Parts: sequence; C-alpha cells; structure tokens
Amino acid sequence: MSVEIEIHDEKMLVNGEWIDADERADVVHPYDGEVVGSVPIASEQQVQQAVAAADRAAEASELSAYERYELLYRTAELLEKEVEEMAQLMTAEQGKPITEARGEVDRAIQTLRLSGEEAKRMFGEYVPMDAQRGFDRTHAFTQREPLGVVAAVTPFNFPLNLMVHKIGPALAAGNAVVGKPATNTPLVSIRLFEYLDQAAEEVGAPDGLVNVVTGSGSTVGDVFLESEEVEAISFTGSTAVGKYIANNSGMKEVTLELGGNDPTIVWEDADVKEAAVQLIGGACSNAGQVCNSVERVLVHKTVEDELVAALVGQAQTLTPGDPFDEETDIAALIDDDAAEKVQRIFEETVAAGATVECGGDYEGRKFEPTVLSGVTPEMPAAAEEVFGPLVPVITVADFDEAIEQANNTEYGLEAGIFTQDIDRAKRAANEIDAGGVNVNTVSGFRTDHMPYGGFKDSGKGKEGIKYAVEHFTREKIVGFHAGKNA
Repeated sequence: MSVEIEIHDEKMLVNGEWIDADERADVVHPYDGEVVGSVPIASEQQVQQAVAAADRAAEASELSAYERYELLYRTAELLEKEVEEMAQLMTAEQGKPITEARGEVDRAIQTLRLSGEEAKRMFGEYVPMDAQRGFDRTHAFTQREPLGVVAAVTPFNFPLNLMVHKIGPALAAGNAVVGKPATNTPLVSIRLFEYLDQAAEEVGAPDGLVNVVTGSGSTVGDVFLESEEVEAISFTGSTAVGKYIANNSGMKEVTLELGGNDPTIVWEDADVKEAAVQLIGGACSNAGQVCNSVERVLVHKTVEDELVAALVGQAQTLTPGDPFDEETDIAALIDDDAAEKVQRIFEETVAAGATVECGGDYEGRKFEPTVLSGVTPEMPAAAEEVFGPLVPVITVADFDEAIEQANNTEYGLEAGIFTQDIDRAKRAANEIDAGGVNVNTVSGFRTDHMPYGGFKDSGKGKEGIKYAVEHFTREKIVGFHAGKNA
C-alpha cells in the first residue's frame, strides 16, 4: 500500500455500547491484499440484542422532527470534519481510487443533510369527507408515523453513501435502525455509526436508536427476517439474496435494490464524442462495480465505427494503478471471486467471436478498461451482469431493435439514450422497461434525492430521501365528526 493506514480493529454498537464477539474477521485492501483492520463476527444472540435495543428505543423515543433534523445535520458536520480520513479508510478497505472515495464521502454528507431536511416534511393531507353525501359535518386528515425498527443491509461498492441512503431516511421518519455493512467493507460504516451515536446522544435520543452489527450475512439476515420487532428491511445486493428476502419477509416492508444489466443507446444523431466520454466513465467508475453501470452499449450501425474509435480513445486515457495515487482512475476489483467472474465473461465472449478493441489484460484483481466490438446479445458480456470494466458494443439496425435489445434482460434498473430527437427520446422513456431512463446521459446517472430503484429482477421500492421516508412510515387517517347538535 502506498500510504500508511492505521489498522482499525473495530467493535459493534449495540444499545449504546461498543461490544466485541468471540470471533473476528480481517478486512483486506483489494489492491495488494494487506490487512487494514478487523471486525467482530456477530453471534445470533448479539444480533437479537441489537434488534431488541432498537425496538425499545423506537418505543421510547420522543424526538421531534426538528431534533431528528438536528441529529442528521450534526452527523453530517462530524463527517465533514473527517473527509480525508474517511476517504482514505474507504480506499483502504474497498479499493476505489482516492478521488472517487472523496466524492462518495461528499455525497454521504449531502445525503445526511437531505435526510435531515426531509424530517421536517412528513406532511399529511386534509381529506374532504363531504365529497360523499351525508358527511358534510365530518373532517379528516392523514398523518405519517414511523414503522419502528428498520434493518439496513448494504454491499461493498458504496460502503458509506448506501448506508446513509438507508439509515438517513429511516431516522428522519422517526425509526430506530440496525445497520449491517458488507463484511469486506465495514470500516467506514462503523465510523459513520460513531458519528451517529455521538449526535444521537447530543440530541437526547435513547440508547439503541442507532446500532451496527458485523459478520455473516446469513446469520444477521435471518435474525432480521425472523424477528417480529423488525418492521422494515432495506437491502442492496445480489438478486439471489434479494429474492430470498422477498420470499421470507412475511408482512415486513421491504426495499430491494438489486442487480442490473443496464443498456445505453447511442443513436445516429448523437454527439458521439460526448457519449463516449460518459460511456467509459459509466462503465469503468469503481472498476465497473456499480449496479447501474453501463453494461451494454447499443449503437446504430451508421455510427458504430465512429463510436468504437471514440470509446477506445477515451478508455486509453484512464490510468490504472494504486488507488491511493492521485492520478489513478481504475484500480482493482473487490476480491478474487469478482476478478474470476470478469475474466470468465471476457474470455467466453472473445471465444464466441467478439473483437478486443482495447484492453483485455488482467492480473489477479486488476483488469484493464476493455472495449469489445462485434458483441451479440447472447454472448456473456451482454447477457450477464459483469460488474467489471468491460464495455460491450452491440450494433442495431433500427430503433425497434434497439428497444427490443434494451429490454432483452431479466433486469430493469436504469437505461440511457443519446439522441437529439425528442420523439425518439420519449419513445425510449415509454418503452424501455426500467426504473429510470436517462436522456443524453448514461444509465449510471443518479442524484441522491431522486427516486431510484428498478423493475423486474432489479428489485422493488425506491430509494431517494423523500421516497425512502414513505417506505419507512405508515399512513393513518384521523376523522372528526361534529355531531348533530354541534
């Protein structure tokens, strides 16, 4: 590792106390395998204790909307003082370039503040009861109430901001939370909970309002599923695990942000050079380990050669290397399993007839940005979610074929289209079966306050602060009848 990182041997936060476990797991730097810390492997009983503590806190909490706003804003302030330390810790455990890590910390700060503001906007509405004959003396309004305990389970690729996307709205809505970060990237999440715990104490929240446990996903997840106290589960991760949660969650509120095989269409009237810049960025950011990454490029046959040349030129501007180097654009995949999957998909796609236009070299977890032309829909690089820096280019002859191929997947997270024709853009928006369609930008476009979530095997529910708050609350109607003599 090119910088010296303090070894972080962390504990779990349960009911206001930092506790250890009988077993621990090492956290390693993806680029060179060096150990950067360790975390407890929670027992089933410890997870149950965390859930019970959250349940008691949810019952006891009397925080006003303004105090919940203060809690989240104060957490943002504490995080803002440690941007560089948090970015370096993220790069150490996750392996993304330090410049990207700083960007994620900044996004997390904004997401916390957006969540704090949303705590003050949990509006109900007046219901005109006299719209039905005979109820002219009746008045009613709705109000939103917290569910109770929200369990937040996050993946490795955005270990800080995705945790904030779950616990920020949950706390804004008045719930208690139990966080469970990915086992290979838990360190920045634990640090986040240190700030949350401090802020919660400052505003007078009860112990147990914020908890974090680490360890086996199956152990922790099964407790969340079986517990009657857990009212909602927000999960980001694989489609297989998401389906298991959906099938075993009973009456819980469930938000699932799962996989993607996201297409971006480049039409003959597009600004091809600008499209290439965004496509390479969207495919290679975080080494391609993004659920709404550009996974498939669908290009009109008349601009195929021009686009491929522009993609190659742009890909070759990216600098691979140590993620702590300020000049590095792409570093390493998260672990050996991830690297082996990308290598397999690449090799099988080339064997099936695709042409390597640039890149294709790999060593261990390091994989060059790679542009593939001559890809057909059944080849692995087009048919599977790669989660790596491959850019498969598929040629289409007309717009019907482009729409057909965009929808030729079990996933439906996001899509993009580059075109100057408003009618074509509207048709793409209406006919592509995905949770988001982005015009003149790529599938990977996301702001932290917009509704975000997919269709089909990409999940259910929406993130984005306002929309997540709705998932973490229940609506109650309150009616008043004036009576005959009033």
